[in-house]
Amino acid sequence: MTADQVASVRYIVDDVQAAVDFYTTHLGFTVNFNAAPAFADVVRGPLRLLLSGPTSSGARATPHQAAGVGRNRIHLIVDDLDAEIARLRAAGLLFSSDLVTGPGGRQILLADPAGNLIELFQAAHRPAPAP
Repeated sequence: MTADQVASVRYIVDDVQAAVDFYTTHLGFTVNFNAAPAFADVVRGPLRLLLSGPTSSGARATPHQAAGVGRNRIHLIVDDLDAEIARLRAAGLLFSSDLVTGPGGRQILLADPAGNLIELFQAAHRPAPAP
């Protein structure tokens, strides 16, 4: 995959190695580059997640009033949400929301060690269009 086929998202984290461990152990990311404690990036398909610790240039460039965890979140599509929830709960992870069902599918929120949100989403089954 080339750089123009990847979307990068930066999360400011308190502990880069804890974030790397979380994303690689529980959510299927692989390490692309690890310079902990300052910075690491992990990838999952076309998503490159930039994990910036307090000493990284990305964190230092963040205005003080925007330094807290935001309402933004990455959105990960899963095939079987119930199985993912069970697997993550068995690993001792806690969810930040209840399971929500809407017309487009079902979702639940999980937080990484720094409190950044991850939405696990399973699309609703849509019947094939009539011929």
